[in-house]
Amino acid sequence: MPDMLLELFSEEIPARMQVKAARDLERAVNDRLLAAGFMPEGVKGFAGPRRLVVVATGLPGRQPDRREEKKGPRVGAPDKAVQGFLKSAGLSSLDDCERREDKKGAFYVAVTERKGRATGALIAEFAPEIVRGFSWPKSMRWGAASAGDGALRWVRPLHRILCVFDGEIVPFEIDGIVSGDRTEGHRIMAPGEIQARGFEDYAAKLRAAKVILDTEERKETIAGDAATLCQAQGLELAEDPGLLNEVAGLAEWPVAMLGAFDEKFLALPDEVLTASMRGHQKYFSVRDPKTNRLANRFVCVANLEAPDGGAAMRAGYERVLTARLSDGWYLYNQDLKTRLEDRIPALDKVTFFEGLGSVGDKARRIAALAKEIAPAVGADPAAAERAAMLAKADLVSGMVYEFPELQGVMGGYYAAEEEVPDDIAAAIRDHYKPAGQDDDIPTAPVSVAVALADKIDTLTAFWAIGKKPTGSSDPFALRRAALGVISLTLANAVRHNLFHVLMPNFERLEAVTPEPLAAHLTHGSSLIEFFHDRLKGHLREEGARHDHVDAVLEDPNGDPHDDLVLIVLRLKALEAFLNTDDGENLVAAYKRAANILKAEEKKDGAAADANAVDETLLKDADEKALFAALKEVETGARAAVAQEDFARAMAALASLRAPLDAFFDNVTVNAGDAALRANRLSLLARLTAAAASVADFSRLEG
Repeated sequence: MPDMLLELFSEEIPARMQVKAARDLERAVNDRLLAAGFMPEGVKGFAGPRRLVVVATGLPGRQPDRREEKKGPRVGAPDKAVQGFLKSAGLSSLDDCERREDKKGAFYVAVTERKGRATGALIAEFAPEIVRGFSWPKSMRWGAASAGDGALRWVRPLHRILCVFDGEIVPFEIDGIVSGDRTEGHRIMAPGEIQARGFEDYAAKLRAAKVILDTEERKETIAGDAATLCQAQGLELAEDPGLLNEVAGLAEWPVAMLGAFDEKFLALPDEVLTASMRGHQKYFSVRDPKTNRLANRFVCVANLEAPDGGAAMRAGYERVLTARLSDGWYLYNQDLKTRLEDRIPALDKVTFFEGLGSVGDKARRIAALAKEIAPAVGADPAAAERAAMLAKADLVSGMVYEFPELQGVMGGYYAAEEEVPDDIAAAIRDHYKPAGQDDDIPTAPVSVAVALADKIDTLTAFWAIGKKPTGSSDPFALRRAALGVISLTLANAVRHNLFHVLMPNFERLEAVTPEPLAAHLTHGSSLIEFFHDRLKGHLREEGARHDHVDAVLEDPNGDPHDDLVLIVLRLKALEAFLNTDDGENLVAAYKRAANILKAEEKKDGAAADANAVDETLLKDADEKALFAALKEVETGARAAVAQEDFARAMAALASLRAPLDAFFDNVTVNAGDAALRANRLSLLARLTAAAASVADFSRLEG
């Protein structure tokens, strides 16, 4: 079956936009084909520095005939409704409609037989619509080369449109750009025109013209060739997926080359070398496996095969990098002349955020908070306080001004050069971690204290001025900060009540955002809810069911638990319990009891009192047995929960299964005697209260 090929050829598309643009174009074309009644065998998008491409395979020559039905008003409906229906269906009279009947009576149906149109004509109709409505993160309007008025917005000036179907050009025009069957190859190595009337021919001719169409193939070429060059010298390519994605979007015909720089620059920290190579030059770092440090080599990627094997280009790449590294050398050595401690006063001149004071204010809050957190993580309070106070000092260094991504990292190096204790230097280096899902989580006590303090201060600060995340908007990365707190807390089994940690910091924020105590309490409760939401997502990613998590987030009074480790301990015990027959059956019995209580509360207008069980009114042997078992369970579960032995608490609840089954089988809850009925309802209320002391079984689904 025929294929459709669409190429949009333009000036250079920013590398960071290419992959998404290819997916968006692929989805847009697929959606239009499906809406037209086609079932393509496949739709695939491609992107490169100068072109956005989509191919749809397995399309018939014509759209299938379609029968469309539109349900109308009831027979006898007002004339206004009938006329509106006829107009929307494109009919002139009810005589053109069918009458049908259902349980409610007769109604009209407009039936339209639509003949399929030629596929090429449909493509010519929807392709311009897709192009005109295409969404780019940033776009521009320009005057088209021909008669266009420049109304089209595109990421960069659009030069050509190639659109063919079944070997023929699909004719249309967008702002003076007329579709055709021609494109261009590599700008330098094969600058001439290419004619193509099908995808296979198109892809083959592009490759011959030094253009690799597929992004993944370009990435594999770069990574493979770079690794081979490094291995030939006993070195290793430093993996950098982000840079690989970017470079693959900069070169249509990538050619990897190995360059070198002066060994003296190896005295700089590896992170400085990488930042210099990666940030501005888009070079890959190279590692020496013998030293586990970077080697004085780099891999660069050219966009052509040079006649001299790349010697001249390599020399140019090395010359530019030497200048960058020389700047880094100067900045690093200048920074070392000023101690971190002496930089702290300058932080008072740097605004943290409008309404939240200076970075110096933040540093003092972090220091106080880290000192308070230290005992809970096994850190020395004085060391945590000092590390936190120094943690932001590198923000006013020359190196971090030039390379903001090195904040924290450079502070760690400068601290080590000043012979600051290792645990403090490590805490300065790692206090931003974890910065993402795949980032390392600090485990050294001082590092944990400072990293927690930094993130908690950020959260409380923005909460205090009402800058909470809304919907998908999170400009201050507060969700990431909360996940960082959760990861640090769980990975290091940090036992503390978050609410009690948050409140002193809200009070410290009064220095820059004066608020009454009531506002602090409101912010604290709201922030705990935010942590719960993030914890739910974190635990769901690890395989926990959402209703299981909900069941352990609150205490029997409905107050939120704020010990994150405790929540996870409860969750694991609950999951293990629910995987047993006793657990499954007990939950079913609990729900039966809860449903009875709910129904009777609706009748009586008041809830049963769990504390009002009268032993003298227990008549049947099975209700006596349940009450006796329940008293034992209450004692055992209470003791187990107090010792945080939730598995034992669950086991205690499981012992209720047999007496509870017997109670429901043999005892009539809704007895004719009002006192007896009320007593049995109180017994069930006491049962649900005992269960709630371990987990909220009412949240469980299924």
